[in-house]
Amino acid sequence: MNELPTRVCIVEVGPRDGLQNEPSHVSADVKAELIERLIDAGVRYVEAASFVSPKWVPQMADGAQVLERVVNKARATGTTLAALVPNMKGLEAALASHVAEVAVFAAASESFSQKNINCSIDDSIARFEPVIDAAREANLRVRGYVSCVLGCPFEGDIAPQAVARVAKKLFDMGCYEISLGDTIGAGTPSKTQAMLDACIEHVPAEALAGHFHDTWGMAAANVHAALQRGIAVFDSSVSGIGGCPYSPGATGNVATEDIVYLCDGMGIETGIDLSKLADAGAFISAALKRETSSRVARALNAKRRRQEQQCI
Repeated sequence: MNELPTRVCIVEVGPRDGLQNEPSHVSADVKAELIERLIDAGVRYVEAASFVSPKWVPQMADGAQVLERVVNKARATGTTLAALVPNMKGLEAALASHVAEVAVFAAASESFSQKNINCSIDDSIARFEPVIDAAREANLRVRGYVSCVLGCPFEGDIAPQAVARVAKKLFDMGCYEISLGDTIGAGTPSKTQAMLDACIEHVPAEALAGHFHDTWGMAAANVHAALQRGIAVFDSSVSGIGGCPYSPGATGNVATEDIVYLCDGMGIETGIDLSKLADAGAFISAALKRETSSRVARALNAKRRRQEQQCI
């Protein structure tokens, strides 16, 4: 077991990965207010938009407007705003929106790559080479995503070495950090550590991040397992919103509230105020007309209700 990190960076993906799959339209104003509430809670990295075809992801069609509303507050607080880009056209839109970083994505599963973006893993990575080069020339840092690192909805188990191969390619191409995504949420702590061990042979642990979904209720346990391997960056989604439109049956990302609570309990700093974060989660849950998926937020809400009743 490695020495545990003393500080963890939370990459808040709710405004992008979380909202992109919601069936009901979420306005640019609501998205912007969510981001501002997250910043007020202490979140300092927000994946705020996705410059993909609105035909395929209509919920993300207003990314430029959302960024325009929040860019000043982000700059004033030192918050990184990032956007997902699938190609050069997406990168051009991101550059025009003055984001600080962009992200590209590949899969560890051949079947998932074909279903998701209609090409092989190697072809998808080759498509990103000019995007990464152009972004770096424009002084934008590039983050890489690898999906299906702990299982695929079409292939089942994925070999750790297959994940490591894709992670190494993206790292060697210039991605400063590789986010390893358990897209279907089927991972367990032991599988998480085996996958990370394979990746760390080729990519430094400090250049790796964890992105866990909670389909089987293992996300927080997998974060804990990753911490034991020295991983100090985790993607999460406020209120646990989100999933994957190309992954049948997958539920939402691990809730940011749950990860902050876990880190607080372990004495690991995040810089995030849990109470304000839970309020941001309540805001977006109300806008979506759904209950929060965060167990911690539910417990906080129940505690607040008990306290209010005692004061009556």
